[in-house]
Amino acid sequence: MESGPLLIVDGANVVGSRPDGWWRDRAGAAARLRDALLPVAERGVPPELDPPVEVVLVLEGAARDVPGVPGVRVVAAPGSGDDTMVELVAAAPERRRLVVTADRELRARVGALGAEVYGPRWLRREPGGRG
Repeated sequence: MESGPLLIVDGANVVGSRPDGWWRDRAGAAARLRDALLPVAERGVPPELDPPVEVVLVLEGAARDVPGVPGVRVVAAPGSGDDTMVELVAAAPERRRLVVTADRELRARVGALGAEVYGPRWLRREPGGRG
């Protein structure tokens, strides 16, 4: 899906945006996020993002070993997850690139490369809602 939209999700940031006990099982929280992203590849995120979408979940630290599944590619950051996301955005300049994070510095870095940036609530809202 080299020409469709590329959605890059900051796993640590999105998982950390909800105080639901994720810190007790970081890998489990990352796996739940990965599974929650599965419908996005087929349905998109209405109304801003039409399908089909290539979904990439960037993980780091204790969640790094969570595997990808059909529909959600997992990239294990060898160091900084932010640096890995910037590299993914830079590697696909011809595509529409969307990054989901609340990290201000990362938002500025990927925005400077032409990526659209959305906060974690954007993924969680109901169809037709505003989050």
